Amino acid sequence: MEIYACYGKKMQHLCSASCQNIKQLTKSIFFLGACFCRFILRSANPLWVQLFYFISLSFFGFGVLKVLKPRTSFTPTTLDLFFTSVSATTVSSMATVEMEVFSNPQLIVMTILMFIGGEVFTSMIGIHFIRSKFKTELDKIASSHSRLSTPNQPIILDQIELEIVTKSSPDNSKLEEFYESYLGSTDKNLRYLSMKYLFFVILGYLVVIHVIGVIGVSLYLVVIPSAKEVLKNKGLKMFTFSVFTIVSTFSNCGFVPTNENMVVFSKNSGLLLMLIPQILLGNTLYPSSLRFIIWVLGKFYKKKECKYLLKNTEEVGYKHLLPRQHSMFLVATVIGIVVVQVVLFCSMDWNSEALMGLNRYQKLIGIVFQCVNTRHTGETIVDLSIISHAILVLFAVMMYLPPYTTFLPVKDDAHNSESGGRKKRKAKVVENLILSQLSYLTIFIILICITERKKLKEDPLNFNVLNIVLEVISAYGNVGFTTGYSCKRQLHVDANCEDKWFGFVGKWSNEGKIILIFVMIFGRLKKFNMNGGKAWVLL
Repeated sequence: MEIYACYGKKMQHLCSASCQNIKQLTKSIFFLGACFCRFILRSANPLWVQLFYFISLSFFGFGVLKVLKPRTSFTPTTLDLFFTSVSATTVSSMATVEMEVFSNPQLIVMTILMFIGGEVFTSMIGIHFIRSKFKTELDKIASSHSRLSTPNQPIILDQIELEIVTKSSPDNSKLEEFYESYLGSTDKNLRYLSMKYLFFVILGYLVVIHVIGVIGVSLYLVVIPSAKEVLKNKGLKMFTFSVFTIVSTFSNCGFVPTNENMVVFSKNSGLLLMLIPQILLGNTLYPSSLRFIIWVLGKFYKKKECKYLLKNTEEVGYKHLLPRQHSMFLVATVIGIVVVQVVLFCSMDWNSEALMGLNRYQKLIGIVFQCVNTRHTGETIVDLSIISHAILVLFAVMMYLPPYTTFLPVKDDAHNSESGGRKKRKAKVVENLILSQLSYLTIFIILICITERKKLKEDPLNFNVLNIVLEVISAYGNVGFTTGYSCKRQLHVDANCEDKWFGFVGKWSNEGKIILIFVMIFGRLKKFNMNGGKAWVLL
């Protein structure tokens, strides 16, 4: 028995030692993996990093959606599920299946995809890596000055988050030299602290707006019986609907858990008014709102960091933080564009079939909501297929415009000098081969017209060039507007045809859907090609 007891103790000791070694090995592997990921993210081209991010996220979302069961007996195809995952990740809201097909767990997965695929979230992660890269550079400078320390009089620095505290003699001349070269009159230290502060401001901005939005929508659904009845009839959970809708609206995705999008809530003007600020704060007015918040916070807290952020927008390197004058013109431009759209919409379609059943107040709020959504959100209260073609063309132009399009009638010397410097550089072959945004859109539209050429002949009322152009521009702008498909518009009536509440792309061939997937990803990354086509000179 003693032999067995001794043997058991040895085995137990061996197992514990093995477990300890495995833990250490696992920690080492994770540490090396984290270091490798940081190295890649810091050294790689941001375009390739974001491309890898959205593609990998789309495949991950597709895998989870595939595993989870839908709510109805209808099972979406593999391509449709992947299309939905890409659409949620790129915040495009292009749909090939009805939204009420998805179960509650699938809606939660789509909510996560929209949240981490939104521009505010991805830009926040970007500022974190910029700050981390900057910290690494400062650490290298610090290590290069380590030779200044002597055995008798060491220089000890407490470098926690670069808040450097000296513990050596103030008379040390070498230490003063070190401070001058390392901190550069404290500008580098202040820049790092400001970037760190900016990260937490964006995080707070993200959390507070989402919390306020979810609480507001939830209270509205509890108080207003008509809105609550819609969810009850459709079998949707109120909390899931509130979170899904707010995340989708703020990230400017445009997905809504109902098949009809916001058409079923067209008479709930209070709900539409709640969502309009979410749309603007998450997209077109985000830079101006962020600057205003930093200005307000600077009156009470972290005054140095806030002052630095407001005065040194270019040095910070966060493209969403614009100079004061640019931010003011951006607000004016956004309001002006919305006003122009509202006036034209009211003049063309005030008495149209699309707004039937609404009183004047509901029509006005609905039109404002619809026009605000043309700038990259895509939620709709009307059937776009029955509004005037002039408004459809207007919407197409609005969807094409980048979110921070600004009427800026001032001479930007910094920009001019930068562009002048670029002209002096020797042009690269790759830069000369890059085409403009319109060129790529034209190529995509031609390819889809080729893949859908048979339907263009057989079903010209549904499959016309205008509808295809609108669908492609909507996918490129990550908006989600669509004219849909109607069996009533068929020239050759199909007895088996059934109207469905999904996008026009849902009736396309698999080849056409695949092309639109590329369009959505290209549109999500279009910020990297805003200056494309410079090699072409039109005289």
